[in-house]
Amino acid sequence: MFLRLYRSSQNLHFSKLKSRVFSSQVFLKPENISNKSTIFSATLGGVGLGIYLHLNSTIYSDAADEGLHPPSYPWDHNSPFSTFDHASIRRGYQVYQEVCAACHSLDRIAFRNLIDVSHTEDEVKTIVEGIEVEDGPNDIGDMFQRPGKPSDYLPRPYPNEEAARAANAGAYPPDLSLIVKGRHGGADYIFALLTGYYDPPPGIEVREGLYYNPYFAGGAIAMARALYDGIVEYEDGTPATTSQMAKDVATFLSWASEPEHDERKKLGLKAVTILTGLFVLSIWLKRFKWTPLKTRKIIYNPPK
Repeated sequence: MFLRLYRSSQNLHFSKLKSRVFSSQVFLKPENISNKSTIFSATLGGVGLGIYLHLNSTIYSDAADEGLHPPSYPWDHNSPFSTFDHASIRRGYQVYQEVCAACHSLDRIAFRNLIDVSHTEDEVKTIVEGIEVEDGPNDIGDMFQRPGKPSDYLPRPYPNEEAARAANAGAYPPDLSLIVKGRHGGADYIFALLTGYYDPPPGIEVREGLYYNPYFAGGAIAMARALYDGIVEYEDGTPATTSQMAKDVATFLSWASEPEHDERKKLGLKAVTILTGLFVLSIWLKRFKWTPLKTRKIIYNPPK
């Protein structure tokens, strides 16, 4: 009986050893080695391509159809630790009111959004006092005009899209509330577009009523150049050059597209600070709890 048990255990050990040898032989077959090397090479190539596409900032586009890609400008608010230039927002609001508001609306911004951003509460109240807003209906069902309030949104230049197209030779001036978010390049595109009016180069014809601008899709835009040196007189005495006005209105539209920008960064900085402190505290607590267990010495004294 003991002999049978011994032989069965030997047979079982031999079968396990045979299976291991067989599996190693299958693993070492040339075709399997080739497949694994192919998979490794493909994975390595995919990782390399992903890193290249991530680090490569070259933009391939057709300038004739999509417009010239705008250059990247060093906006202050792009830094993770900086906020908007609020003086620039105030100047940009002035440029919008005196130049852009004649054609473009800003439907998502109310006058009260300007309080403690570019204007004081008293200044906003003074601005809205001179505005008549259509409200109603009243008790008899008629619409009426009333003085503006800080809760009112900035008025539209046209009552509807048809009126806007009729006043602009069929072109529809877009709303500027989210224009920075809705255009590739963001504020860079707005600045480049406003300062990018040139005479068409030889060989390019621009039909009547359009203006050559390489940063606009197709190269021809219905909006004429709107910014010229000195067209606006800034309250703070800043020289109103074309580039300065384009920079200010681009900053203002960036804020209009993201009014919570500054508060979001402040909240994010607070969250990172708190989470960093909690992370350090958790490491200390882990070491405090586990150090006695990891450093203990267990001694076994066998009975004599």
